[in-house]
Amino acid sequence: MIMGGFGFRGLCFVLVVFWLFCYGAAVEKQEQEARSECASQIGLQNQNGDGGDKSTADSCGCGQLSRSNVPALDTKVSENDDIIFEGKSKSKAPLYVELVDAFKKGKLREYEYAETELLEIPGGEFTMGTDDPAIPEDGEMPARPVRISTFLLQKYEVSNRQFAQFVLETGYKTESEQFNWSFCFEGTLSKEVNERITSAVEAVPWWLPVEGSDWFHPNGPDSNILSLGYLNHPVVHVSHNDARTYCEWLGLRLPTEAEFERASGGGQPEGTMFPWGNEIVPDGVYRANLWQGVFPSENTGEDGYLWSSPVDSFGPQNQYGLYNIIGNVWEWVADAWIVRHSKSRVLVDPLFQIQGRVDDPTVERTKKGGSYMCHKSYCYRYRVVSRSHNSADSAAQNLGIRCATSIDD
Repeated sequence: MIMGGFGFRGLCFVLVVFWLFCYGAAVEKQEQEARSECASQIGLQNQNGDGGDKSTADSCGCGQLSRSNVPALDTKVSENDDIIFEGKSKSKAPLYVELVDAFKKGKLREYEYAETELLEIPGGEFTMGTDDPAIPEDGEMPARPVRISTFLLQKYEVSNRQFAQFVLETGYKTESEQFNWSFCFEGTLSKEVNERITSAVEAVPWWLPVEGSDWFHPNGPDSNILSLGYLNHPVVHVSHNDARTYCEWLGLRLPTEAEFERASGGGQPEGTMFPWGNEIVPDGVYRANLWQGVFPSENTGEDGYLWSSPVDSFGPQNQYGLYNIIGNVWEWVADAWIVRHSKSRVLVDPLFQIQGRVDDPTVERTKKGGSYMCHKSYCYRYRVVSRSHNSADSAAQNLGIRCATSIDD
């Protein structure tokens, strides 16, 4: 049957355009809902208790950390400068000067060249997410088919010694340095620093905006990675933007959320809770750096660590040979944060971005893996399918980096 001058192809074209319009509208609605949800979950209160009455049950609060909610500190006090290596036109930021001084005194010399070891993660189709979510509001569901290409992922989290090499060679200032503050857990701070702080995150007052905290001073301004012995601990207080910059400096990139979840699963049967199996402490052996005790008031450190641990601690967590792919510190992934997913078709190498806002510091970005602050009673987010988020320019004491790269065909 001939349909006049319009024809069958014309009809198909109209249907495709209509479908694309509806799909675009649905995605935009999802983005708006995600941004609205993120905004509604974040707030600041006076540490004397004058905040709102909003509850944050089952959360350690690290997904609620945003610089925009600390108005008094929401302005950068410095920027990155043009840097020439070997100190001739270097940044005069106190942190950089402190780092160079330590290097000249030999305190960093053995870490001058820290190798970046990459492991091959096999591609293929797998089930991402779950139909039995522990935290539905995090967008853990539904279970959906995803196919990814084989890629390479760092064996360990990025360490302070590796990040120090980056800073020494480039003079880079993290956003925590540019803002001159980051979020710290109150239990890690000295009494003197604690007494100077007057604000906390609403409903989770153990999270404090601490001036002078950054990757080199992880537990507040009166601490540093050298005195703490943290050179082989994961770098923290890095924003999504910092993480991207570091990985790009290495010629790498951040992993996608799908890649991270595939890697975390480690070749275990689909639906396995943790990278090594379904028991969190199999045969009484701790496999990850998590919180033991009563959160947030008592941390027993039964796994050997109160706070972060070295990047090579606890041994490989799965068949792929990855260390600390869950626990220790959260790790940024490339994707923007969404909480609604479709399982109507197989997604191939998915990466969710908001068009035109790839570099927007206010966009919520996804993080994976959980941290040493996670406990089942408060933040059951150290499972393979777990996920959380922060704004791209935010940073915290339990949030770090792991880089990836594609394998060219």
